[in-house]
Amino acid sequence: MPRVLLLLPTTTYRASDFLAAAATVGAEVTVASEEPSTLESRNPAGLLTLDFREPEECARRVVDFSRGHPIDAVVGVDEETALAAAAISRALGLPGNSPRAAAAARDKALLREALGAAGVPSPRSRVFRIEDGPEGAAGAVPYPCVLKPTFLAGSRGVIRADGPDSFLSAWKRIAAILAQPEVAARGGEAAKRILVEDFVSGAEVAVEGLLTGGALEVLAVFDKPDPLDGPYFEETIYVTPSRLPATTQDAVRSTTETACRALGLVHGPIHAELRLGPDGPVVIELAARSIGGLCSRTLTFGTGLSLEEVILRHALGARDERVQREPAAAGVLMIPIPKAGRLEEVRGLEAARAVPGVVDAVISAHVGSELVPLPEGSRYLGFLFSRAPDPARAESALREAHAKLEFTIR
Repeated sequence: MPRVLLLLPTTTYRASDFLAAAATVGAEVTVASEEPSTLESRNPAGLLTLDFREPEECARRVVDFSRGHPIDAVVGVDEETALAAAAISRALGLPGNSPRAAAAARDKALLREALGAAGVPSPRSRVFRIEDGPEGAAGAVPYPCVLKPTFLAGSRGVIRADGPDSFLSAWKRIAAILAQPEVAARGGEAAKRILVEDFVSGAEVAVEGLLTGGALEVLAVFDKPDPLDGPYFEETIYVTPSRLPATTQDAVRSTTETACRALGLVHGPIHAELRLGPDGPVVIELAARSIGGLCSRTLTFGTGLSLEEVILRHALGARDERVQREPAAAGVLMIPIPKAGRLEEVRGLEAARAVPGVVDAVISAHVGSELVPLPEGSRYLGFLFSRAPDPARAESALREAHAKLEFTIR
């Protein structure tokens, strides 16, 4: 059986879905996490501890490991592991992105540089050092603008400013996030910088794709029907297929593929976020990984393949015909955290599941846990999933189900 090395941080939502996919495609799995497992000594082929902040050390350790347990594919499931996956794949001689390309996809400042150099539509941006203070920066940028860390995902620390006062407030909040010990350790030098870019008005879409030899196969284009105008950018609903005109979707696909070439991404999953600006699609984010959270459960392909199965088959070299998403419309609602506090009770879950078109409702936050909303937080209360004959009904089912949920937060 082929062996897949899955890079799974302990905080990821994705572990169970990727492990189930590996079992379905018939692959042995080695799970690498940043925290050691008490079972590692009892399962030396199946568990490995890696510090994802040190990609080259990860590669050295995996090369040693592979002498006893040969590895056929490496898959990183999120931003935190993409660079390590690239370094490991290169060291093992397996298909993958170069570390340089993976770094550009992970670091928003490098992303802006690469896209700008290639002429790909992208917001104008500048990077400021936190130690220099916000006053000079506040007077040097146009408004409205968006401040964000260069390495965090899921809209964490992303804040719109419409003038100097809101700029100073946003700067202080982001600086406080970046000063948190766990965040500072993960970001290193990047935790000392703030990216400021022009705000781009317009609807936003997401693209899920798979690269082979630099060619992009678009697996899905998601509409985001809720406006994302700030001051925070909490994503809620994704619905596919897109209701945009075919010409607009073609432009989205073309711009995404051009952006991948600009970064040098050539292999594996990508997830892109684009704004539909006045002059066409503008690339906001481009990541060398698949969609985050549990959102991948929205997608089913061919004869029932999950997105994780598609990714693993691709990583193992399967030569599938063009992957086709199921014909039904589908959607996901990422349940936002309405306020900070301790989660005491969840009501209405069965009523939400009973809404026609809703296929699942998952509360991922445990009762008793402390909740932190955006922009300081990075998690959701849970996820609602729908299937329907058309996108409008998939979206409507999600909204109706969400309205039935009640959360007691103290």
